[in-house]
Amino acid sequence: MSALHEKFGLTRVINAAGTYTPLGVSRSPQAVRQAAAQALGEFFVMDELQDALSARVARLTGAEAAVATHCVSAGITLSVAAAIAGSAPERIAALPDTNGLPGRIVLPAGHAVNYGHPIEQDVRLAGGVPVLAGSEAGCTEAELDEALGRAGTGALLLVSSRLVRGAPVDLARAVALAHRHNLPAILDGAAQDLRIDELLATGADLVLVSPHKYMASPTVGLVLGRRALVAAVRAHEKGIGRAMKPTKEAIVGLLAALEEREALDLSAWRREQDAKVAALVSRAGALRGLRAEAIADPAGMPLRRARLHVDPQSAGLDARSLAHALRGGDPSIRVMEHGVSEGVLDLELVPLTAEEIDAIASRIETLAGTA
Repeated sequence: MSALHEKFGLTRVINAAGTYTPLGVSRSPQAVRQAAAQALGEFFVMDELQDALSARVARLTGAEAAVATHCVSAGITLSVAAAIAGSAPERIAALPDTNGLPGRIVLPAGHAVNYGHPIEQDVRLAGGVPVLAGSEAGCTEAELDEALGRAGTGALLLVSSRLVRGAPVDLARAVALAHRHNLPAILDGAAQDLRIDELLATGADLVLVSPHKYMASPTVGLVLGRRALVAAVRAHEKGIGRAMKPTKEAIVGLLAALEEREALDLSAWRREQDAKVAALVSRAGALRGLRAEAIADPAGMPLRRARLHVDPQSAGLDARSLAHALRGGDPSIRVMEHGVSEGVLDLELVPLTAEEIDAIASRIETLAGTA
C-alpha cells in the first residue's frame, strides 16, 4: 500500500467489491496518472479541452459529439436539464425553476435505484419530475408507452445491473417508444464503458458512462450522443452545471485513458481477467464449506467475477460473518455483499495484482480453516 495511507492514517484496502465509489472506484494506469499530474501544472482554454475530447470520442465510438461532466450523476442531471430547457440562455438561467416548461421524466419503476442517493434526485435537481412506469416487478411496453404519452419531456433508462429491479426492459424497444412520442431517451450505462458501441446502437439520444470505472480515468462523467443534445448539456455549465463541471486534470486524464482503451487488446485483457478469477476460484473452492465458481458480469460487461457459496454448517461461519471478518482485517478486504442473505459473496478482481489476489485467498483459507 502507498505511503499516503501511513501519512494520513488511512485504512489499507484491497478492493474486490468492484468499481465502487466509496472505495475510490478504480486504479489509474501510469500513463493516465502522468497526464493528469501534468495537467495540474498547466493552463488551458477549457472549451478547447472539451472540443478535443468530443472529437476523440466521436472518432472512437461514432457518436456525433461528447462532453465531460463531473461524474455520471452530474451527467444525468444535466441531460435532464438539456431535455427540459435545451440551450436557451434564459431557460438555462431559470433552472431548476421549470415554470411553464414540460419537466416530466419517465423511468421504469425498477430503474428508480439508489446508488448512494436516489436517482430521482438527479432528475429533481434539474427541476424535473420523475414519473415511474410499471412496478418494481416489471414495466411492460404498454405501461411505458402510456407513461411516455402523458409525460412529455423524456425517458431515463438504466442498463440492467444488480441495482435494477424487476423484469429486464428491452432498451432498444424502450428508446423506440420514446422516439415514437418525439421524446429524447437518456441511457445511464455508468459502469458500461466497454459496451459503448452496443449502448449507442439502441438509438438512445444520450448515453452516459463513468470512465473512472473500467477505463480508470480520474473521476469524470462522459455524455455522448446526438450533437444538439450534447451541445445543450454543455450549455448548462453556465447554469446549474457550474457546480458539476469537470476539472482540467479530469479531462486530460480521460483523453489519456481513451488512448489506453484504443490500444487495448480486449481478448488478451479478458484472458488476464479470467486467469485471476480461476486462481481464486481454485484455492477458495478447495476449502471445506465453500463452493467457488466463475460467473459472468450480470450487466453484460466482458468480464467474470468469482462467486463464493458459503455453507455455514460445513464452513463454521456464514457468508455475512466471512465478509465481516475479511473487512475487519488489515488490509481490509472488501467484497460484494448483496448476496449474503443467500449465502453468496461475489468478488471482482479486475484492478487487483497477483499479490493482492494471493492475500485474499490466504485470508479466506485462514478464516475458513479456523472457523
